[in-house]
Amino acid sequence: MFKKILIANRGEIALRVIRTCREMGIKSVAVYSKADEESLHVRFADEAVCIGPAPSSESYLKIPNIIAAAEITNADAIHPGYGFLAENARFSKICEEHNIKFIGATAEMINLMGDKASARETMKKAGVPTIPGSDGILKDYDEAAKTAKKFGYPVMLKATAGGGGKGMRAVWDAEDLQDAWDSARQEAKAAFGNDGMYMEKLIEEPRHIEIQVVGDSKGRACHLSERDCSVQRRHQKLTEETPSPFMTQELREQMGDAAVKAAEFIKYEGAGTVEFLVDKHRNFYFMEMNTRIQVEHPITEQVIANFDLIREQIKVAAGVPIIGINYYPTQHSIECRINAEDPANDFRPSPGKITIFHAPGGHGIRLDTHVYAGYSIPPNYDSMIAKLIVTAQSREEAINKMRRALDEFVIEGIKTTIPFHRQLMDDPNYIAGNYTTKFMEDFELKPV
Repeated sequence: MFKKILIANRGEIALRVIRTCREMGIKSVAVYSKADEESLHVRFADEAVCIGPAPSSESYLKIPNIIAAAEITNADAIHPGYGFLAENARFSKICEEHNIKFIGATAEMINLMGDKASARETMKKAGVPTIPGSDGILKDYDEAAKTAKKFGYPVMLKATAGGGGKGMRAVWDAEDLQDAWDSARQEAKAAFGNDGMYMEKLIEEPRHIEIQVVGDSKGRACHLSERDCSVQRRHQKLTEETPSPFMTQELREQMGDAAVKAAEFIKYEGAGTVEFLVDKHRNFYFMEMNTRIQVEHPITEQVIANFDLIREQIKVAAGVPIIGINYYPTQHSIECRINAEDPANDFRPSPGKITIFHAPGGHGIRLDTHVYAGYSIPPNYDSMIAKLIVTAQSREEAINKMRRALDEFVIEGIKTTIPFHRQLMDDPNYIAGNYTTKFMEDFELKPV
């Protein structure tokens, strides 16, 4: 087992990893930018190293600085969390070259699944259902037009190196294809340095449902059932739940089996997530695989007794084999992402100093956060400041519990998404489980 792990991340996920390290008797090293000196992950790690100024390009994305911090502290492993370098093949390879274990996917695995076009072709070979679409990257606009005509409109253009909704365009008829093609390529080039595009048939009324998997170095994998992530704004998840109110047990088993098949086909090692789109007829299609821990992993932990996904990541990275059985939820859990944003002002970021902070508590409440009263949220990073997770015996009880927890949750000095989530918990369609990835297009936020 590792003696010391450096966490190449910040905020709540860094603190989350530090806590598991402490419980496992492993020393932890926090890295931080100058903007994060007062963050709790810096305070609670066994050691902390400043790796640069506030911009992430000069700190959390600066590979030489992170490797240097690992070497001077004698860390024998690096946990990348999510975001930043978590799915950076070059970083994974450099860790290997410096004899530091990267607690995540290998460079080869990241490259294989990181390019969405190649990932789709790999899943087709594995026998996992995929969305009908182009055979790899489209060479030019003419090929895009022929492909769209072949499958019929509507279609979806996607950047092969995409993420976060960038480089994606829904095209409903032929006359809009040229503008969508040009703008998607331009956006993808600016965001990823890669304007390669592929095309898929647009799935109407889709649910975004993902399956958590864990694979070991022996080539075995298991799944931990699903999470429904369909409530999104601009392809960014707002809230997640498990089990999904849309799923049947038959579909749950089919999708779980497909996810395990995908992981074992590529001999995946570590915690990962196989993401699917599910249409209104409950047909499911592979969308992508995230080769890292997910933001929403706590709800899976809450409904599966005594399962710590971070602990499992560390154990697998150290060569410990998985038990090899699949898991299904025994309770219901919902997560609300609390962002420093103003939902009444088009979710505009709201950095600044927190003057009052009161966390909700009581039975079935979990709060993952790195902020506190007096903490100043820097404007340099993602706006998520907390994850509020509730767990109950049924979905109805979980919604009631989330209402109560949100009412107790007080953050002043900045704007947050707490009022949005509170209204969401009263929305008739959400309560009925009647939502898709288009849910937010019709949701009207009432004045607070």
